[in-house]
Amino acid sequence: MNGYFDHNATTPLHPAAREAWLLASEKHWHNPSSLYRDAGLASQQLESARERLGTLIGAEAERIVFTSGATESNNALLASLPSDQLVAVSAIEHPSVQETARGRNRLELPVNANGVVEPDAVKALIETKRPTLVSVMAANNESGALQPWREIAALCREQGVLFHTDAAQWIGKLEAASLSECDFITGSSHKFGGPKGCGFLVLPTEDSRLHFIRGGPQENGRRAGTENYPAIEAMVTALETLTPSLAKIGHEQTRLRDDFIAAMRSRFENLRVISESAPSLWNTVLMVMPSHDNLKWLTRLSRRGFSISTGSACSSGKEGSSVVVTALGANADELKRVVRISGGWETTKEDWQALATAFGDVSEELNRGGRPQ
Repeated sequence: MNGYFDHNATTPLHPAAREAWLLASEKHWHNPSSLYRDAGLASQQLESARERLGTLIGAEAERIVFTSGATESNNALLASLPSDQLVAVSAIEHPSVQETARGRNRLELPVNANGVVEPDAVKALIETKRPTLVSVMAANNESGALQPWREIAALCREQGVLFHTDAAQWIGKLEAASLSECDFITGSSHKFGGPKGCGFLVLPTEDSRLHFIRGGPQENGRRAGTENYPAIEAMVTALETLTPSLAKIGHEQTRLRDDFIAAMRSRFENLRVISESAPSLWNTVLMVMPSHDNLKWLTRLSRRGFSISTGSACSSGKEGSSVVVTALGANADELKRVVRISGGWETTKEDWQALATAFGDVSEELNRGGRPQ
């Protein structure tokens, strides 16, 4: 049984990514910026990986800057803008966007009852406030709700406003080639089976302002420091391996996830599923449990071999940490009962149903006053 249901926080290293990392580390461990032959071969492999990633996400290779992950990419983008320029960010963005935008000249885009940003609200804001940048994530990391980033990107393009999407949860789960319609895209390797500490930022082709780590000439002078080619190769290999089967996986896993929700409803009469009516990632369920604090659910399920979360891992430890449920106007008591389930590409029907059964067992234990039998 696979009891890991926290894939939106991080994913296990894909076997193909591990093999690619080992091979790259053995054959092309040299500094790609050095001038001798072996370094030149490493540089060629690095640029090949950039080209292959560009094909997967539909972006020209010269637009891609390799980073340590989506958090660095989000920070670098927002920090590159003059502090007096108006930035519009959605109320459900990842903390790496929310915290970097905090204290700047910013506006918050509200979400509807399904936790989705409405394009009409973005259009009205653009027409009245004229922000420099609009930032709306592609798929929410807590609820899984898909955001209308294509429509928002088109609106921004028509109005001459830059558009950024944090696609960390979208990439590796859904088709990514059309993401190139966005001016800025951030992605993170460990969200789709690649190694941690590796990611990327996609820039507009003509953008020449963003230089976020200064020093050497690496990454076209935008991010100094020796590139981590083995991790980059592993990241691209993981995405190449997953992409051809995403449609099939999505269809199968959506059914298993929905069956899990039905099983949970049969056990918990007043269960609330956040963003249930919105199109969503095939692996994600965000729930407000009818009773008991989420940490009690988490710890007792962990004892039974199941890993879940209480929301974004980057917000863990903060009381009422669910950004989405907060944006929907939940009270303090509801926030303490939020749990997030996020399955993976190989999660089976038996895994999903075993988790539902474990929730039922934990409920009985908690209702007895927390005393296991």
